Amino acid sequence: MIDFPEELQRLSARLDALERRVQDLEHPGEVPAASAEAREAGATAGQQSVSSMQQTAGWFPVLGRAMLGIAGAYALRAAMESGALPRLPVALIALAYALTWVVWAMRAEVRSAAVGGFYAATSMLILGPMLWELVLRFNTLSALACAVVLCCFTAAAGALTWKHTQAHGADVVFAGAAVIALALAIATHALMPFLAALLLMNLPGRLRVPRGQHDWSRALVALVTDGAVWLLIFLYSAPPASHPGDPLLDSSALLMPSLLLFLMDGAAVAWRAVRSGESLRGWQTLQAMIAFVLAAVSVFTFLPATGARVFGIACLGLSVLCYAAAFGCFRAARARRNFRIFSAWSGGLLLAGMFWSAPLPWAAAGLAAAALAGAVLGARLQCMTLDFHGVLYLGAGALAAGLPAYVLRAFSETLPGWPSLSFAAVALSGAACYWVGKVRPGEAWREQILHLAPALVASCAAAALLVQGLLGTIERFVPLSDFHAAFARTLALCAMALLLAYAGVRWQRLEMTRIAYAALAFMAVKLFYEDLREGRMEFIAASIFLFAVTLIAVPRMARVGHRH
Repeated sequence: MIDFPEELQRLSARLDALERRVQDLEHPGEVPAASAEAREAGATAGQQSVSSMQQTAGWFPVLGRAMLGIAGAYALRAAMESGALPRLPVALIALAYALTWVVWAMRAEVRSAAVGGFYAATSMLILGPMLWELVLRFNTLSALACAVVLCCFTAAAGALTWKHTQAHGADVVFAGAAVIALALAIATHALMPFLAALLLMNLPGRLRVPRGQHDWSRALVALVTDGAVWLLIFLYSAPPASHPGDPLLDSSALLMPSLLLFLMDGAAVAWRAVRSGESLRGWQTLQAMIAFVLAAVSVFTFLPATGARVFGIACLGLSVLCYAAAFGCFRAARARRNFRIFSAWSGGLLLAGMFWSAPLPWAAAGLAAAALAGAVLGARLQCMTLDFHGVLYLGAGALAAGLPAYVLRAFSETLPGWPSLSFAAVALSGAACYWVGKVRPGEAWREQILHLAPALVASCAAAALLVQGLLGTIERFVPLSDFHAAFARTLALCAMALLLAYAGVRWQRLEMTRIAYAALAFMAVKLFYEDLREGRMEFIAASIFLFAVTLIAVPRMARVGHRH
């Protein structure tokens, strides 16, 4: 019998074949073009696959040579362990063998940077365990000799790639040598030789950077050096009994690494920014700050008697230099990043120098003078950075003079007493800074805050002094009680609010009006928490009357000023 489904499938297949033949005859050009494109695509894919296979296969000889190098290192170690030959000549041969791999890596980098970097990594894998065995197990090399060997290896790598456009191998050598130096310093308890080696490893990246050298290796070497310096400070800040294996060192030897690191980083940053005109990078800025902190901690730890004052004076000198660089070299130049960095450093150094080099009253007076200088120069040069520095110095001076604590005592204690001369210097500086600062039309909220801060400092100081004067006057006539103090404070606040509102209208200064409204809000809270709870009826009535009058007068004055 005939199987109809199978017959239908055969007929359908023959019809499809006939349709394709007719299509080929009617459009003879399409099929060759499509097939040509397919052939080109296939050829390209084949070439890519062949190329990738060739690249992958090309790494096998490189890996084989590296394994042969490691095998040679194991053979030298076996010869040294057997004792058949004197250990010192074998050690010298092993070091020469490792150095040969460094030279080979630097030469291979001319043809292929990736291969050079791989050979440099192989040389470090040979050198690290070799030095560990020579120093710790066989006692063939001392810690000083090992540090000299590491310096020679990095010097060779730096010399061979000094003029090259690629320096991947040198990056690997410097990074590997730094890690090896830190590990051996910890294991041998001989920090000073390896610290000297690490400082020398930082020199090529500070003096002159090869054009192809990457930031990661210099940053890694710098961070390893920071860790070694911090380890030195940590170990020798403890009693000698806590680290019996470490040699005894005097204060000058303990201070030298951190100070040299700070001088090196500071000189490098100044050279790159000022002399070369380069924009400082993030890791350079961070490293300079880390070096400064390490130097400060080292001085405070190992020179506790005079270190703070000496370092504070040095900070003041560095602040002057940073200000000169920021406004003499970078403000008018395109390197705005350098201007922001150096101006921030100058402000921080001046604050640190003031607090470390002088007692608190003198520091407060010096900061008050610096705030006034910043306000005057900021107004003259129209520089918002100097305005901000003036406000920063004024706030720090207020804290040093105890202004917030005195204002709190004036509104909480019965008789706070008269403040110190530094308090008066800060209060006068705040008033002068606010008077000098010129209000420009269309100011943003940041500039308005810079005007508001000195006005707030001067207003709070004036209110506290007025409270002290009223309380002292009342005490001369009657015994001072809590309701007398509450009424005197309300009277002082009302007087200050009215005076500020009038001055804001008179001189068209919006900050004074805002502080007057803040005084009204503070008075409302004060009436509830102090006058109504501790006052007598007649004094409560007087306080409410004064508050009501002030509450009516201040908005009216503000509206008058707004119309004008």
